[in-house]
Amino acid sequence: MALPILFAGTPEVAVPSLRELAKDSEHFDVRAVLTRPDAPTGRGRKLVPSPVKQAALELGLPVLESDPKDEDVFLEQLAATGAKAAAVVAYGKILRQNVLDALPLGWYNLHFSLLPQWRGAAPVQRAIWAGDDITGATVFRITRGMDCGPILAQFTTKIEPHENSGDLLARLANDGAPLLAASLRGMETGEIVPVEQDQTPQEVAQKITVEDAHIDFHAPDFAVDRQIRACTPNPGAWCELHADDENNAEPITLHVLRAVPADANDPHGEELMKLDPGKLLAGKKQVWVGTLSGALELLEVKAQGKKAMKAADWARGARLSAAAYCA
Repeated sequence: MALPILFAGTPEVAVPSLRELAKDSEHFDVRAVLTRPDAPTGRGRKLVPSPVKQAALELGLPVLESDPKDEDVFLEQLAATGAKAAAVVAYGKILRQNVLDALPLGWYNLHFSLLPQWRGAAPVQRAIWAGDDITGATVFRITRGMDCGPILAQFTTKIEPHENSGDLLARLANDGAPLLAASLRGMETGEIVPVEQDQTPQEVAQKITVEDAHIDFHAPDFAVDRQIRACTPNPGAWCELHADDENNAEPITLHVLRAVPADANDPHGEELMKLDPGKLLAGKKQVWVGTLSGALELLEVKAQGKKAMKAADWARGARLSAAAYCA
């Protein structure tokens, strides 16, 4: 008999798990999908459903948008679904104990780190920024503490050298969906015995703010590279571009979408090593920016009010002075 479950999630990274569970009708009966209410988006502030809601409607699944903090209403709706367990992926709200207790088999979360490392809101971004070589995903039972419940399963994967947080998160979401499904099956049959986490204090993966994403060119090239990759696509690594500082032109915001440490064998190598932090150097087909040690080659940027484009194409039209720099 298929296990009746509730699915809770909001962003795009939760959609692969929802689809994985919904297609496995032999083992799972997705009774309802819990997500956030439609949110205003864009200049027109039009209400737009979450990616999970869009997927749920496409799959013909009932959608719940009530807030679990409104306990009387939510618990009544939850009981009406007949769900015995819940699968959670990036839902975004804290669940109180009486909500956790409302499902007899519990609530289970797919978290994108190797717990107990990187508990918190931004595990993928923080892993890249810290220079971790290995990451993964963990399925655990949700308890009162933050991401500290007993673990059902994990997998590991290498962080590729030039992978940004969006690329890595998408990969973990796709690879984690089957892990979540297998963990729920094992939990129900008793084949999986959850293992308590090490509760030794760990560094928390705090959410990355727009101010955090302000690029620090006074760091070494490898650290600036990590910061850019960690903040891409959200909230977006940025700096202030002073394109013609000699004429007191107003700086503009420049988002750096892709960059790599400069090739040590580049013909401009000697000149690149002398670039001051933030100083720009534009060639015919390449653009570099100085850091504390070495330089970064800018590959793709988005200037204020412009579309994303190759950095060399942008530089040709940006009218950069010889003194142009980023800060």
